[in-house]
Amino acid sequence: MEVEPNDLLLFARIVEAGSFSRAAKRVQLPKSTVSRRIALLEQKLGERLLQRTTRKLMVTEFGASLLEHARKVLEEVEAAGALAQHRQLEPSGKLRLSVPGDFVNLGLHGVIARFMARYPAVSLEMDLSPRRVDLIAENYDIAIRMGDLPDDASLNARPINLEYFGLYAAPAYLARHGLPEHPDDLLRHDVLCLLSRNGGAVPWVLTRGKVRWERQLQGRLTANSPELLARMASHGAGIAGSSLTFAGPYLQTGELVRVLPEWDLPTASPTPAAPAPVL
Repeated sequence: MEVEPNDLLLFARIVEAGSFSRAAKRVQLPKSTVSRRIALLEQKLGERLLQRTTRKLMVTEFGASLLEHARKVLEEVEAAGALAQHRQLEPSGKLRLSVPGDFVNLGLHGVIARFMARYPAVSLEMDLSPRRVDLIAENYDIAIRMGDLPDDASLNARPINLEYFGLYAAPAYLARHGLPEHPDDLLRHDVLCLLSRNGGAVPWVLTRGKVRWERQLQGRLTANSPELLARMASHGAGIAGSSLTFAGPYLQTGELVRVLPEWDLPTASPTPAAPAPVL
């Protein structure tokens, strides 16, 4: 004999309400459905659970003993519901993030510290390498990358900022090697190149109005960190293509100056992405 837990819960609700009609309203079922389910439960058990009169609903002796078990089931269900609600209201568990170390060095550590203070039940696991992780296959929750929005229906992504790129060099370097007046002059300079995801240097693309200049330059230093390129340029290592975010502090101190300011480099956007929910 198999008794459905839902039927035990319904029996407990009827006793609490004191009538089939009030219980039916509370559980949002037709009164006829409530009566039929209790009748089937009594048939399964082979015992009467309730004595119904025109004025009163009474619990039989067997019904009273069964009610104790039904109430325990009800308490467990309510406790499980409260736990689920608490988990929805209070985030908990491990959050796996993939964030390039450059972004952390820009001040993201303060944001992370405030997040941890606000959500003490959440632990963080951070991968600071710049590689493009597979969020789903590698079980990451969030990744922040600089570039175009990913064209992937399995990801939720949105831009959080717009990064402006330019060419920068230290005044001491320019004093030794001269100030470029045209992009072609870069061919005779030490350039610091950004490493592409597929290996090798990212092509240098500059535009001025409708004029486009593109070359595959081979620099003495190639790295996958715009922050490192700006830092190395500030020490006189060469001309770097970097974002204003990373070059800005050195511009303020005079350690870097803009090179070929009338030429623009492509903008990019730091983008957080997360696996899209399955509907």
